[in-house]
Amino acid sequence: MQIWIVWLPNVGKSTLFNALTKNYAADAQNFPFCTIEPNVGIVNVNDSRLEKIRKVVDWEKIIPATTEFIDIAWIVKWASSGEGLGNKFLANIREADAILQVVRIFEDDDIIHVNWKVDPKFDIEIINAELIMADIETVEKRLAWDRKKAKSDKKMAEIVQIYEKILEKLKWEKLVSSMDLGEEEKEIIVDLHLLTNKKFVYACNVSEDMMDTPLEKLQEILWVGKNSQVIAICAKLEEDMLEMSLEEKDEFLNDMWLKTTGLDDLIKASYEALWLMYYFTAWVQEVRAWTVKKGCTAPQAAGTIHTDFEKWFIKADTVNWKDLVEFGGWSWARENWKVSLEWKEYIVKDWDIMLFKFSK
Repeated sequence: MQIWIVWLPNVGKSTLFNALTKNYAADAQNFPFCTIEPNVGIVNVNDSRLEKIRKVVDWEKIIPATTEFIDIAWIVKWASSGEGLGNKFLANIREADAILQVVRIFEDDDIIHVNWKVDPKFDIEIINAELIMADIETVEKRLAWDRKKAKSDKKMAEIVQIYEKILEKLKWEKLVSSMDLGEEEKEIIVDLHLLTNKKFVYACNVSEDMMDTPLEKLQEILWVGKNSQVIAICAKLEEDMLEMSLEEKDEFLNDMWLKTTGLDDLIKASYEALWLMYYFTAWVQEVRAWTVKKGCTAPQAAGTIHTDFEKWFIKADTVNWKDLVEFGGWSWARENWKVSLEWKEYIVKDWDIMLFKFSK
């Protein structure tokens, strides 16, 4: 899963990225436009279930699910026209699975906002406008080529009509993801890699005293839909916790009346935005989490380990992680009828532990 970070200068993005990747690679100086080259961070997905599973199977190695966060150069107004590093930026993020918009809500007179005021709704409008302009250019270029083919190709003529429909709505500043498109239309535009057709996650960089702000209030501040993935995160607070031990961090969160860190909430929101989950394997001397799409079948889940596993899939021993932990491992779970034998049509659940069997 690749999440590309979109941001305006001085919103606290670099501080967030430092905390997210547990290092200080990104430059967090107090002036705009300090990040030039991409930074890539592979982030582990924290899940306490892994350690509980490891204890009962008595194996040493744990491999959590991971998320790849990519931080490249800032975006500014008129980026789609080449301002700043705009063209390079917009070309790169076409590879993203989802786009993380870091939005500043905190007030700090010592950190100057690029637009001289803290207005998260306006910031989002600037970013979305640049993404829309880039998509307009993409669709217009494709239309210039495909309209010629459409003169002698009926199928292409139908595709051109879909492109023209999308282009018109883009010019009315509508995101592709919010357009009322049919499944066939969505499939046709996949290869355009439109930026506004991607899933958005909004990270609201708040002050410490706003960490308990309700989701509905944040959505209201940003003027985004109720189904939008929005989380509150205090980037400076997250960076401060880097130096703490696990015990100190837990105590600190309790003192703040928080159950999880903002970073954990961010990664969870990213999974939800992309309709992802993960299942576990506990075999070959390791306990591991594997990321899959929600609703995937057992063979598809096996294919995340190796393509041959999907091709030659026969069946899978499957157990709920709580049952494996409660009964102390595979053997006792089997004796208590907690392990089921699942076939090709089985839909994987995010609490499953699976042992695949296949044959050529």
